[in-house]
Amino acid sequence: MEKRRLGENGPEIGAVGLGCMSFGGMYGATDEAESHRTLARALDLGVDHLDTANIYGEGVSENVIGSFIRANGNRFTIATKAGIVSGPPRSFDNSPEHLRANLEASLRRLGVDHVALYYIHRREQERPIEDVMETLVRFKDEGKIGAIGLSEIAPSTLERASAVHPVAAVQNEYSLWTRLPEIGLVEACRRQGTALVAFSPLARGMFSSTPVDPETFGPFDFRRTNPRFMEPNFAYNAKAFDRFRAFAEKKGLSPASLAIAWVLSRGPHVIAIPGTRSEEHLAECAAGAAVSLSPDDLDAIDAIMPSGFAHGDRYNDAQAVGPERYC
Repeated sequence: MEKRRLGENGPEIGAVGLGCMSFGGMYGATDEAESHRTLARALDLGVDHLDTANIYGEGVSENVIGSFIRANGNRFTIATKAGIVSGPPRSFDNSPEHLRANLEASLRRLGVDHVALYYIHRREQERPIEDVMETLVRFKDEGKIGAIGLSEIAPSTLERASAVHPVAAVQNEYSLWTRLPEIGLVEACRRQGTALVAFSPLARGMFSSTPVDPETFGPFDFRRTNPRFMEPNFAYNAKAFDRFRAFAEKKGLSPASLAIAWVLSRGPHVIAIPGTRSEEHLAECAAGAAVSLSPDDLDAIDAIMPSGFAHGDRYNDAQAVGPERYC
């Protein structure tokens, strides 16, 4: 597995990490044994970075990782997050008291005394980011976190935060159907020596070998009310993904491998964290790190999925509360 650095002076990790939201049941019923098999396979593949959060299954994802670590030791570089207060209504709290309480709870669930990276999951707009950074710097000085991360922020927030302390990573949705980071964030991270950690690089399951059928989504599946998975948008989007699957097959690749390769081609500071509980699917994702795309390949992909091709917003109105808008 190719290695990439988590921030300018951070640890080297695999270019492909593992997003662990699905361990908490966000895309359907979860099974701890299956998740453990995926974690074991991750280590075999060189996928050594785990990304989780306190709200993934209200602690379930962290508990699953923690039970694996207790049985097998910890060979992962772990990131977790806090700052979202589960609703209804959902709100955001970046206060020192809230972040400390949630960090301590995450450490207990994970069974570790520190995490390599701690993110503000969503910024609380009423609180200056400089104050939030001071809180995170204290956690770092105490040895509870190794580095600071921010999620779903604008380039301007990164600039202000970096003036207080280096930000190791900014996490944002980034894939062929969500290219908003290209309007400033990819370059801002490059300037600041910050890793851009791309979540949902597989378009929430759309880059699978088998076409997605929204009729099969469970009652609590995040995608049920997501505009891109609702008609008439979904039918338009599905046609583009059919063309992408055909192109991947022609190259002898799975759609997942090709989609990951595209994300990693965006810059040496970009890290992909596809989410899955399937060890077979994880292997396809990890294989993307070994794929080199030629200029002709990139041109062909752009012809199939030009910037802005996706029909429908990436979030509905309720889901869109929290991510910073900058264009």
